[in-house]
Amino acid sequence: MTRVLCALVILFSTVVNAKPSFDEYVTALKQEAIEKGYESEFVEQAFADIKFYERAVSSDKNQPEFKLTLDKYLSTRVPDWKVKQAVDKYREHQAILEQVGKQFGVQPRFIVALWGNESNFGRIQGDYPVISALATLAYEGRREALFKKQLFAALQILEQGHITKEQFLGSWAGAMGQSQFMPTSFNAYAYDFDGDGKKDIWQNPADVFASIANYLKSVGWDDSLTWGRQVSLPETFDYGLAGLDKDKMKSLSEWQSLGVRRYDGSDLPTRDVPASLIMPDDEKGRIYLVYGNFHSLMNWNRSTYFGSAVGYLSDRIKAELN
Repeated sequence: MTRVLCALVILFSTVVNAKPSFDEYVTALKQEAIEKGYESEFVEQAFADIKFYERAVSSDKNQPEFKLTLDKYLSTRVPDWKVKQAVDKYREHQAILEQVGKQFGVQPRFIVALWGNESNFGRIQGDYPVISALATLAYEGRREALFKKQLFAALQILEQGHITKEQFLGSWAGAMGQSQFMPTSFNAYAYDFDGDGKKDIWQNPADVFASIANYLKSVGWDDSLTWGRQVSLPETFDYGLAGLDKDKMKSLSEWQSLGVRRYDGSDLPTRDVPASLIMPDDEKGRIYLVYGNFHSLMNWNRSTYFGSAVGYLSDRIKAELN
């Protein structure tokens, strides 16, 4: 079926039924994949047994909107049992973690903290067939362009043989493996650390750790710095200075002159690095000075709560190991 014919089928269906059926939509996706250079036999195999997942659509439309405080969020995302598991996992994989950390210039504790926050150290990876989940969300239409882009990136992963179709599982949104990469992130940052020809973020710890580290290094991580620290402010502080915009960054000495202090009231470090001041809740909640590495974490996930949780878990890992 030519692309023109596919378009006419969808157009006719749109006129008659207001929207093509899922099967008609998949037919058009398959033709588009072939036109992008994928072999027709591969495309048929990739889309065989494709299924519409109403649960994925419901999850996309009904993401929770309730507001947690950062303190509550940290208590649920970084409980004591997770800290213990993080330390145990660090020790279990210490040799590989240190190799990865040295090669990419990322402290292993941050790799473990991201791993724990994303998939509970690989235990929660999602059980949706990735091709079906992405086709479902593309068909639903609210973010069609985004999910079509991810779908074609997922086909590339399958075509390159990094994972079998049966094992190609992820979240309802298509996030995959122990690092929960979207397909485009996989194609950009996944790393074959053990050299077996596969970038296996589902089962291979070495590839998981290297892929996380490769992402962080690619977005500017600096292993000579930490992520940030909780601070206290003077009563007369101008809260308009807070924010992650680059033009609001100041050196630690400048923040010191403005009355910002470590949370225990002592002076800030003397190292003169740029930092942002953030208030994930408001001036009555936790307040942090965060460095360039926090900005790197924000590339991974735009939530200041998520970034704070990763930093907090990394600090607790460090404290337990010392």
